[in-house]
Amino acid sequence: MPKIYSDEFKRDAVAMVVAGSSQKKVCRDLGISKTALQTWVRDDRFRSHGMTPSTDPDERREMTAALRRIRELEMENEVLRRAAAYLSQAHIPAPKMIYPLVREMAAADALVRVPVAVASRVLGFTEQAYYKWLKQPISAREVEEAHLIEVLRELHEDDPEGGYRVLSDDIADLGYQLSERRVWRLCHVAGIRSTITTRKRRYKKAGPPVHDDLVNRDFTAEGPNQLWLTDITEHWTAEGKLYLCAIKDVWNNKIVGYSIDSRMKARLAVNALEMAVTHQGNPAGVIVHSDRGSQFRSRKFRKALKRHSLTGSMGRVGACGDNAAMESFFSLLQKNVLDRQRWATRLELRLAIVQWIEGIYHRKRRQRRLGKLTPIEFETIMKDAVTLAA
Repeated sequence: MPKIYSDEFKRDAVAMVVAGSSQKKVCRDLGISKTALQTWVRDDRFRSHGMTPSTDPDERREMTAALRRIRELEMENEVLRRAAAYLSQAHIPAPKMIYPLVREMAAADALVRVPVAVASRVLGFTEQAYYKWLKQPISAREVEEAHLIEVLRELHEDDPEGGYRVLSDDIADLGYQLSERRVWRLCHVAGIRSTITTRKRRYKKAGPPVHDDLVNRDFTAEGPNQLWLTDITEHWTAEGKLYLCAIKDVWNNKIVGYSIDSRMKARLAVNALEMAVTHQGNPAGVIVHSDRGSQFRSRKFRKALKRHSLTGSMGRVGACGDNAAMESFFSLLQKNVLDRQRWATRLELRLAIVQWIEGIYHRKRRQRRLGKLTPIEFETIMKDAVTLAA
């Protein structure tokens, strides 16, 4: 029987490919077949251009040809649009403006990636001239700032508690003439920050429980789909906050369901639950344990539990130990993903979270509680053992 995947899981897989990950890597990280991923990517491209995916081979070939021509026109329009602003500055030599633009458009992480061959054809220069410039593209300003960043890193290592103002004074003592504003910008670009940080947290009074505590801090299970834990975490990006609701099976510590969104609504928890139910084969009677967050007390979430014959459970107010096993997962996520860098966009952080959960946590991170096995290895071995015993 073919495995069924939720729509959100398919969208995340397609988004990872669109963001630049190879299809081979996405298939390996998410544990899906190449044929399924190619179908999802192709159908997503059809929908994005107002075409309804069809199963007829002739119609699919026609739509694929149309997409190819649309893609070519989009790239040519992008080149002309981006080049117009550069070429309007007549006092700057054209190659000095065009080549950095071409390099930016040909980058793998560009919003609309344009091959060098297309840009050279539209803008009227040879590819050989561009690649000759590409061998030595760095300006004197960039070389200077790279040197200044290295100096700031060395000063920061000597005094990691100091901020950019302290670094501004220290680098001035070495004979460099930099404004405090420039030191701040260089530190921001290089990710140099004081180790002393303060965070202000605001907590709202939790509402009344809608379920009894059926776990009582006993985070063990004798088999799969007996006890699931769930919670929500948040993290800032330059575009605003991003929220993750995850569901963990305590039997093998696997994240069986998750949902990521820019708003912390009840739908976030419901979508995570729907993914868990879909990916685990619609199990019944599972205890779903959470804190007293409004999302888990909502009518939508309670209806979803009832619809799938699941049993709700809730911990006490302010007792983080009542859901400690889930908090430990979020702590790992915080150290390995969330706090590793500053995130420019929600999509960038979303894909990093999905890649870490599916590719690293599930398939590479060994856990002592599982006998130094990964969640996927533990699940495979235990299921094979049950099959042999039967």
